[in-house]
Formats: sequence, structure tokens, C-alpha cells
Amino acid sequence: MNKFLFAILFSIISVAAMAQAPGRQISRPSSTSDTVVLNYNSPREYIIGGVTVVGTTHLDKEILIQISKLNKGDKISLPGEVNSNVIKDLYAQQLFDDVQLNITKINLDTVYLEIQVSEHPRLSRMRLLGISKGKADDVQKKLNDKTGKIVNENLLNTTTSIIKRHFQEKGYYNTEVLIKQRPDPSDTTSVILDVNIDRKKKVMINKVTFEGNKDFSKGKLKKYLSKTRQRKFYNIFGSKKFKEDKYKEDKENLIAKMQEKGYRDAAILSDTVTKHNDRTVDVKINVFEGRKYYFGSVKWSGNARYPNDLLTRVLRIEKGDVFSEELLNKRLSGGGPSGDDLSSLYMNDGYLTFTADPVQTKLYNDTIDLDIRIYEGPQYTINRITIKGNDVTNDKVIRRELQTIPGQKFNKALLIESTRIIGQLGNFDDTKTDPRPENLNPAEGTVDLLYNVVEKPSDQVELSGGFGGGQLVGTLGLTFNNFALRNLFNLKAYRPLPKGDGQKLSIRGQSSGRIYQNFSFTFSEPWLGGKKPIYFALTAYTQLSSTGQYYAKDNPNYNYLRINGVGVTLGKRLKWPDNHFQLNYSLNLDHYFLDNYNGYLFSNGTSYNIKLTQDLSRTSLDAPIYPTTGSNIKFTIQATPPYSLFNNVNYNIATPAQRYKFVEYYKFKFDAQWFTKLTGKLVLMSQLRSGFLGMYNSKVGPSPFERFKLGGDGMQSYQFLQGSEIIGLRGYTNFSIVPLGSNYTASQNPGSTIYNKFTMEVRHPVIASPSATIFMLAFAEGGNTWNSFSQYSPFNIRRSVGVGTRIFLPIFGLLGLDYGYGFDAIPGQPTANKGQFSFSISQSLSGGFN
Repeated sequence: MNKFLFAILFSIISVAAMAQAPGRQISRPSSTSDTVVLNYNSPREYIIGGVTVVGTTHLDKEILIQISKLNKGDKISLPGEVNSNVIKDLYAQQLFDDVQLNITKINLDTVYLEIQVSEHPRLSRMRLLGISKGKADDVQKKLNDKTGKIVNENLLNTTTSIIKRHFQEKGYYNTEVLIKQRPDPSDTTSVILDVNIDRKKKVMINKVTFEGNKDFSKGKLKKYLSKTRQRKFYNIFGSKKFKEDKYKEDKENLIAKMQEKGYRDAAILSDTVTKHNDRTVDVKINVFEGRKYYFGSVKWSGNARYPNDLLTRVLRIEKGDVFSEELLNKRLSGGGPSGDDLSSLYMNDGYLTFTADPVQTKLYNDTIDLDIRIYEGPQYTINRITIKGNDVTNDKVIRRELQTIPGQKFNKALLIESTRIIGQLGNFDDTKTDPRPENLNPAEGTVDLLYNVVEKPSDQVELSGGFGGGQLVGTLGLTFNNFALRNLFNLKAYRPLPKGDGQKLSIRGQSSGRIYQNFSFTFSEPWLGGKKPIYFALTAYTQLSSTGQYYAKDNPNYNYLRINGVGVTLGKRLKWPDNHFQLNYSLNLDHYFLDNYNGYLFSNGTSYNIKLTQDLSRTSLDAPIYPTTGSNIKFTIQATPPYSLFNNVNYNIATPAQRYKFVEYYKFKFDAQWFTKLTGKLVLMSQLRSGFLGMYNSKVGPSPFERFKLGGDGMQSYQFLQGSEIIGLRGYTNFSIVPLGSNYTASQNPGSTIYNKFTMEVRHPVIASPSATIFMLAFAEGGNTWNSFSQYSPFNIRRSVGVGTRIFLPIFGLLGLDYGYGFDAIPGQPTANKGQFSFSISQSLSGGFN
């Protein structure tokens, strides 16, 4: 720009000088020996014979000639304004450091011109200084398109603006950017830009004030600004950073909330953001409330299927209620999955094209009368159902779960329920399942349904190692959640195992050598026979725990325990009270062999546990990985035959080996979870767990197996052997919660016959995607154990609080890390409470009990 001004000034001074010296002339040599004279007092008209361009490296010469407007054959006056105009037009392109217009030859009345330019350099690379590599990489992604561009004022300004905007979004409102150029030693036509970034401190909000509010308190208005909060110790979840995009969203939300309260004329008259100091700003908003409006009379027109009184009951709006367009629209068509809106009433009865248009017919004083005009349209019947996106899972696995059936009237509720069930299968991304009505035929009243699904990895690998109890334990587990047993001998179907039928195959092994071994196998089929939702599962396991060599019985530390088990489960999905219920029956046989092994009520002998279990459960979670609404409830009854009634054993003199050869007991368990959305993505999980182990005969006493062990992370690790139920209680060490008055340590704890546990857990997601789900949590929980109802006191519990995180990776399952602080000391176990870290590896989802 400076060079351009210099050229203009030089031209003006030259013309002025020539005007003061009328006899002065300049000349240029022509192609002949003649001397051609240009008289500045007497301009001559010439014809342009040709134009050349020199000095270009990257630019097209023909385009530059077009920009100069010097065309061969055109007439120009020399001397004249050509020089300054050409320079001005070319400089305006912001492509050059220098521009000159030269006369190379004049032949009679023909002139030949030369445009001499010096291009701006190109950008070879950009170095971001003053910030960490990770932050530089984030910024660089937004600047990658600048490489190779011409380095001019526009590029420098754009780069500065992008960087500042990037950091402003993160709360660094005073970011400074200083750009320096230096030659690129490898390319003389390019330069390197050193971009020095000083983010300064994050700009926080010092104070938010309001003007013009009368009916709304300042405190109420501040609550509507959920993402623009001033610095206060109690503003835990609202952001205290000032971000323009969030501030804009908050202003829109502020007006929407005021209108929702009946102030339909509410508006923001003005708002200002002023600097308080280098680190904070003040926000001032001037609002106009207007008058508060109320609903008047509501009339219906166009409805033939349902009478006015039924539509009024569904609408649930009475004359005199505060007017809210948001509430009105929600009651008409925005009820969501709850299905309590007018649209759901019609669409659950086949009226797919139903619409309701609320027309304001009268406005008097502060009251608004409405005429809700209904268009019912035809009833639609489902014609055909198509499924797309299931590249691995077979169609039948999805179709058998669908609640929508060809020939059935279209039903919005069943469409939503089908989508929920598809997500519960675990093979698809529940956030991307997209059911769409298509091919509507109003004449025949038919509609096709298309279910778009997106497969996600569902197989899981557990590979871990840990050290505890003086031994190193390795774990390898493989779970195939979409197995296909029918293709077991079809080598072409292996990927790496046959897939697609929705069956589950799990193989897991743990070992520390001869000291501890645990191997298990599980196969389950959710649709036995393929025609009805009859659940079938087969399990088998073997476990060993030993100290010292098995053959070295003379070793005083020798002990040995072997447990073998097999079980089969049959279950059925119920339709009453609703289709969220499941009823399962299991028959299991466990075989125990103890040789000098402590931890149960006897240490030597063989025992058999033949148990029949009934589970009645109801699950209505909205998502399998990170539930936000719904519940998970399970009631379990377990029992063995009452052997003492018919085995003729005298239990008054029976040895422990005789007493417990056939274990007898009955058992009740109740587990329940409720998920409640608090605000935004913040979710409250409430949980109750309890259990009771009873006996048929007081002479036999309580069972040595199937007892409850409370405390710790609840993991079924090498410390766990079948025969006990492990319930976690964070903030305490494993198995450390023992009944009052007992002298057991955690390692000696045989378990208790009664327990309960309460948990309140607040969760908030960090990442929610098909590839990974991460959420943070804060918890408060308590629990205790007892050995008789005479001691039982359900609210006399061991309490703890803490924080944690959960990471769900499809291939590894759910990983957890918690820090809990136990408030209540355990007699005889001084290190059992206080601060405790607990790590968990589990293949259960967030809806599982813990």
C-alpha cells in the first residue's frame, strides 16, 4: 500500500514539474535510431502494439493483462493517467510487493508496454508458538488451508481472527497474536510465518445484572442463563467463563423461558458486555417483560374420530392457565416417548398424517382464545417393513423383536418401543437407529416402514493382570455377543467366529498357576427355536484354590478347594403387566470339595448344592450403556430341596461333613435401580439392594454357601469363589463389612445371611459415541450385614461417599475407577475404611447392579 501511494505521489509531482517547465521533454529510444520524444504538455494518442508481463512466478500473465485493461489495439494517450491506473488496479489485487509500467518501444504511433511486477511470497508453513503441541494441533486443523496461499494483509488478518476466535470459544477472550515473517531457506519465493500466541488468562464473568424486570426476580432470570453464570461458589455446573456462542444461546433461552411463563411479548431491548478488569467482564441485560397472558376458551374443529371432551382431557389446558406456546405445542405434538400428547393419540391409531393447527381467534385484555383445527387424514396400515444397515446381524434377529407388524395399523408407540428394543440388543448404535415411514399411499391407506440401523462392535475382550494376596493373577476373557451356533462348521462364516444370530458365547479364564484357577463357559440363545422369545442359557465352570502343593499334605499351610458347577436357564418374555417383564428359571448343580480350607463353616468334606432359581425382572431403560430414564428391577427366589425332612440324618450329632453334604436353604433377593434426568445430561441413579438367606431346619443351621459378602469393588476376581455373593461397597476394603460383634477379618469372613445397600449416584457424560462412552460420577452409599433378624436394623449402615469414572469400550466392556471414603470404622479392621481406590473390570453395562 505504501508503494502504491508513493507511485501516485510520484506521478502527481512529475506532472506538476512538467507543467512548471513547459519546454522540458523526455525521450526513449525506439527500435530505429530515431529519437522519440514524449511531451508532457502535448499528450499524443498511441495504439497499443503489445503488452508483456515480467517478474511473475505463480500468476497467469494473461489474467494480469486483463486486470490492467491494456488491450492490444486500444488507443491510449501518452503521457496520461495510464501509469497510475494500471498500478492502482494491480495493487488492489493484494498480490504484489511492487508494480511498474514501462514503455519498451514506440514505433510511429504504436507503443509497446511492459508490466513489471514483484509478487508477494507464498506461505510454506506456519509455526504456532507459545502453546502446547496438543493445543497447536487443534488450531492447526483450522489453518491447514492457508499453506501455499499468498502472504498478504488479508491472510495475516484472517489467521489472527481464526486463532482468536478459537481461544475465545474456550474462554480466553484476551488472546493476543503476533505474526512474524522470515524467508524459507529451501524456497526463495516462500516465507515461514512464526505465529506467537499469548492466550492470557481465561475471561470469567464477574457480574450479571438486569434492567427492566418487574415480575421476574433477578435470581430467576439468572437461572435461565444456565451457561452464563457469574463467579459464585455455589455455581457448580454452570460455566463461569464468558463465551459468546453460549451467551447467545442463553439470551434465546431467557426469552423462551419468559414466554413460557405467559409473557409472550418478552424481548431483550439491549445488552452490553463490558470489561471489568483483565480477567473478568460484566454482563448487563435490559429486558422488556410486557403483559402476562392467559388461556381463554379452547374450541375444536375438524375432529371426527374423537369427541371434543376427550381431546380437551388430553390437552390438559384449562381456561385461566398461564399462556405458553411451548406448553401448547408440547401437548399437541411434542410429548415425546411418554405419548401423552394429542399427536400420539391419533398416530397410535393409524393417523400418520395427523396435524393440529392452533389458531388464536381472539385477544382481549390478557386472555387469548384458541381454535384448534384438526386434520385427521386417513388411517394407515403397515404394508412392508425393510431393514437397512445390518451388515453382520441377520434380518431375523431384528424382525423378531419388532412390535410393528405388516397388516397392523400404524402405531407411533410401537415404533418407539421397537427402536428401544433394537438398542437393547447391544449390536447397534442406539443413537443412530432411525425408523422412517415411507411410500405413503393415501388412496389405499398403506405405509411402508424403513428401519435404518448402524452396526457397532459388540464382541469384548478382557485381558488383564493383577497382583494381590501375594500372587500374580492373569485373566483372559472372550465374549461374542452376536454368535451364530448353526454356522459352527461353516468355515466361510468365521469372522473370526460365526456371527449374526444374536446368540452369546463367553469363555473366561483366570490363573495364577497352581494356586488359583478359574475357568468358565456360557452360551445363551434369546429365541430358543426361533419362533418365541424363550431364553435359553447353558453355563459350566471349574475353580481351584490352593496354598502349598496338593500332594504335600504334611505342609502345615496346605489347603485345597475345588468347585465344579453346571447350570441351565429357561426364560420367557412376558406380555403382562407389560412387555418389559422377563421370567427366568434356572437349575444349577455345584460340587464343592474342601481339604483343610477355611472361609466357610466347615473346612473338610464334599458338598453338593442343587438349587432352583426364579428371577422376575423388569427393564425399561432408554439406553443400554448410559441410561437417563427408566428402571431396572429384579426379584429373585432361590431354593434347594429340604433334605433334612427326609434324609434321616441326626443333626444333633452330625459332623460338619454330614451336615453340609447336601446344602439346604432358601433365599430372597431384591435389586432395583431408577434413572432420573436432573438437568441437561446430568442423571441421578438411585439403587436399592437387599438379600436374605433362610434355613428350613434350625438344627441344620444356615447354609455355609450362598452367603453375602459386602465391601470393596464387588469384582468377581481371584478373591472370589463360587458359593458367595459379592456386593461392592466403595470406601471399604473387600469383604470387610461384618456384623457387629463378630470377630472375623476380611480374609476369614464366611459371609452373612442378611444384607442391604443403598446408593445415590450422580452421573454426567464426558464422551458419548459408538466407539467410546465416558462418564464421571459422584456417589453416596451405605450398607451393612446381619446374621439374624433380631440384629437387623436397615438404616444402621456403613456409609461412604466418593467420585469415580466409567469408560465403556465395545471391545473391553465397562472399566471403572472409584475413590471412596468410608466414614464408619470396622472393629478389628483399622484399615478397612477411610480413603480407598477401587478398580473394576466388568462386561455388564451401566444398567447392571453393582
